[in-house]
Amino acid sequence: MIIVPVIGTIALAALIFGGQAISDDSVDGEIQQALATSLDTSSAIELQNLQEVQYGYGICGAYKTADDDGYASFFYDTSRKRLTLDVNSREYTSNCGLSAIC
Repeated sequence: MIIVPVIGTIALAALIFGGQAISDDSVDGEIQQALATSLDTSSAIELQNLQEVQYGYGICGAYKTADDDGYASFFYDTSRKRLTLDVNSREYTSNCGLSAIC
């Protein structure tokens, strides 16, 4: 009798967290595509140190193309699907700057 509710709870948790993982992969793909378009490259793009900001409406992180040695920072607005590469821009500093995190 107790097995049915336990299995139901496990199935519900898998559905919720599995959907979140698929959503995260989708956003990663969107960011990689936006970076490839903005940088006009077809090489692979690696994302690192992704951090959700503004209650999930933005993502700060670093990227590296297969051709580059180092990482560069970016901000991606998930609601407007807009990429910002200029770390001195108001949009980047207000969302990804140290004062925005604290």
